Amino acid sequence: MQVPDIEKQTGIDLYVTETEGIGGKLKQISEDFVVEEVTEREEGKEGKYLILELTKKNWETHHLIRDMSRIMGISSKRFGFAGTKDKRALTTQRISIYDLEAEDIERIKLKDVNLKVLGSSNKDVGLGDLVGNKFKIIVRDIDLPEEELDSRLLSITSTIRKLDGVPNFFGIQRFGSRRPITHLVGESIVRGDIEKAAIDYIGLSFPDEHEKTRLVRDRFYKERNYIESLKEYPVQLRYERAMMHYLVNNPDDFAGAFGELSSNMRNMFVHAYQSYIYNRIICRRIREKLPLNEAIEGDIVCFKNKQGLPDTSRLETVTFSKVKGINNLIRRGRAFVTAPLIGTSTEFTNSAPGNIEKEILHETGVEQKDFRIPEIPRITSKGRRREILLNVKPAYTIEDDELNEGKKKVILEFCLPKGSYATTILREYMKAEPADMS
Repeated sequence: MQVPDIEKQTGIDLYVTETEGIGGKLKQISEDFVVEEVTEREEGKEGKYLILELTKKNWETHHLIRDMSRIMGISSKRFGFAGTKDKRALTTQRISIYDLEAEDIERIKLKDVNLKVLGSSNKDVGLGDLVGNKFKIIVRDIDLPEEELDSRLLSITSTIRKLDGVPNFFGIQRFGSRRPITHLVGESIVRGDIEKAAIDYIGLSFPDEHEKTRLVRDRFYKERNYIESLKEYPVQLRYERAMMHYLVNNPDDFAGAFGELSSNMRNMFVHAYQSYIYNRIICRRIREKLPLNEAIEGDIVCFKNKQGLPDTSRLETVTFSKVKGINNLIRRGRAFVTAPLIGTSTEFTNSAPGNIEKEILHETGVEQKDFRIPEIPRITSKGRRREILLNVKPAYTIEDDELNEGKKKVILEFCLPKGSYATTILREYMKAEPADMS
């Protein structure tokens, strides 16, 4: 089955289910994509942090926090949250605000935002509080007879359950849904070509972008006129504009231009390139028929933490004598096979899995030492490991689509651990262009 070209650009070139997809489209309305944060936090009645349940629709998390802080007249640094959520969705999550009274929340009156006081705590809400996310996703505009639709859904679901899940790919969002540029910029940084990285990030256009945006990017890419481009670039391209503002006065300091971005933004580029290589490693492993839900000699596994999630700080290499015992732990959900996000300190075993990892790295033409970035030292990466199987047990129902006459809709429900992507499940069901899944 043919994988869309834009996915191939992110290192994903296969599906693990062989059944034809159901097609369809996501997010015709925001309520089609419901995300509820899963946490083990228990709030009390005392503490310096006010804990709230935030339900929002059509809001980007950072944008909302900025607007809330402005209304309250406080710094956005006093807000805490465990993770950002999709903008075009209906999402529920916990947030904390330092040194604020519950009645002060009544001043926040924003469209499609609801805040509920849960209590107080001496600990703010942070990434460590996030266990995972619960999803309820509606796929609409499906043009298949119900019997055929149900047959495909049953076959795909059965395969996923037989495999104990799906490959834990980094989804298209990691790279840019309509403009998958982040890993390309990261590759240039790793190769030491900071100028190319900066110019590509500012000016390399992609077909799925708005036509006006494509035209101004193309003009900049050809002429490299920062002053004129600043007059033309849409204001929403604030990161590109920030870099160009810097380059007006510092035309050759491309590393300095990246300094205009937040530390999270800068790190994102190299991380995306590591994610691209990781995706390729998983695809090669599948093509060579190595299991995802079972360890073989030479694999490196990690173990679950107190929350039941993979803890990649606890690693062990699987030897011949340990294979049986490790696989017993994997079946019980206490251990997980991993693959590397390659960096300066990544270790490879002399084994079938290790050989795949080394082969993919060799094919890229980069070396481990290249992940040490002298021009921008703070984004140097030692690398880490990530579990290769996303354990998921999806369920589905079929209904008439009230928004598209004569069509069907499918409601998919599943839970995912933090750091994983709903699109890795959706792509197996829909087998559609990423633009229809964003």
